[in-house]
Amino acid sequence: MTDRIPVPDNGHPDFPRISSGNPDVDKILNGGFPANSINIIMGQPGTGKTIFVQQMVFENAREDNPVLYLTTLSEPIAKVIKYLQRFNFYDEDKLGTAVTYQDIGPELAEHGIGVLKDLLKEAIQTLGPKMIVIDSFKALHDVSTSIAEMRRAIYEISGILAAYETTVFLVGEYTEEQSRIQPEFAVADGIVQFFRQEKSNRDERFMRVLKLRGSRYSEGVHGFRIHETGLQVFPRLVTPEIPVRYKIITERVATGVEGFDSLLGGGLWRGSTTLLAGPTGAGKTTIGAQFAIEGLRLGEPSLYINFQENPTQLARMFGSYGVDLVEAKSRGLHALYESPVELQIDSVVSRIFRMLNEHNLRRVVIDSLGDLSVAAGDPQRLHDYMYSLTQHFVIHRTTCIITAESTASDYGSSTGILGMFSYMSDNVVRLEVNITDRLTRTICVTKCRGTAHDLGVHTLELGAQGAKIL
Repeated sequence: MTDRIPVPDNGHPDFPRISSGNPDVDKILNGGFPANSINIIMGQPGTGKTIFVQQMVFENAREDNPVLYLTTLSEPIAKVIKYLQRFNFYDEDKLGTAVTYQDIGPELAEHGIGVLKDLLKEAIQTLGPKMIVIDSFKALHDVSTSIAEMRRAIYEISGILAAYETTVFLVGEYTEEQSRIQPEFAVADGIVQFFRQEKSNRDERFMRVLKLRGSRYSEGVHGFRIHETGLQVFPRLVTPEIPVRYKIITERVATGVEGFDSLLGGGLWRGSTTLLAGPTGAGKTTIGAQFAIEGLRLGEPSLYINFQENPTQLARMFGSYGVDLVEAKSRGLHALYESPVELQIDSVVSRIFRMLNEHNLRRVVIDSLGDLSVAAGDPQRLHDYMYSLTQHFVIHRTTCIITAESTASDYGSSTGILGMFSYMSDNVVRLEVNITDRLTRTICVTKCRGTAHDLGVHTLELGAQGAKIL
């Protein structure tokens, strides 16, 4: 197993770190938890905090780096281990050697919180643990007779722990209000909160760092899922730093749609983002697919993201344009599908960013913005994610097309997703469907940053070969 202990802090080579056991969390923590610190892992039941701590325990535990896990007035050890066996990080060979579990609940119930000091001293002298977890620490308030007694006990305990080279994690079902008044938060060097938000058909889980003494960390809310491997964490995407010297890109990108490039003054600028807005059936998905197929023809790695067509439907759509999806994937076309029912914007944006780096993507198609808006729930959250993502496209010189459902009234509003996203798009293309005696489609470029574009309204035809502009 990879040695994860300790990880030096960037810029502070003498400041050791303890890995969380999760590379994405370590990224959020700027390398991990500071060694020999006292940290609180807080959250209501079912938020994932115990799984997070257990994953950290098994990733760090070695015979020369033992871990002590103390349970208090919470679940019995047998039950804890029973549920741990469901996760891939669990290693039974480490039990009793690298990882020691002790139930100190009976002693606490009989003698009160004052006995914790002696129990910790004995355990440290006997086992010499490099990491100590107390779960649940909040339950100790139930065996304390007063706030003064609890405060005194915490002072004594923190003094003992500070005297030894050990990193401590206090796990508890704290609320935000309790974090502002409970005495243990005053001595904590780090505080990480886990919480969940209810949606109409599911819950979404998040984590955030509230405090990490003497260290930088990534602020804000980070989404995650519970998986058999532990926690799958999606660090919040932040806007990239713009280079001091920025070279203007003058390269044009062919769209693959007959007649479209001429409307745009010769094609799309490399690294630009284009919003295709229009009602259902206007041709948005077709144009997006042709853009990705053109990238395939030119040897440019491309990513096609959609939330409506499953892999079978997607293969049928590409097949209608004469493209075998399996063969196309072998040539650099990447497809990302996620059901809109289970869609979590943190997960999708994280995967896009990861694929952007791993595959050196030159083209990205996102179909559609409306699905991401529903997944985000909060308009500001959607705005921040999309702005950061489009700025990363600029830095990576990746050209992107994003589709969005629209009606005529959407164009006069500055508060909807079109109004919010159109200003951060380099190009805005409006598609319309008109029905008189027969259905006709039109296309018009309403915005094309830095280009003297065509101002006319043109007919758009959809046929067996895809879209064509007359």
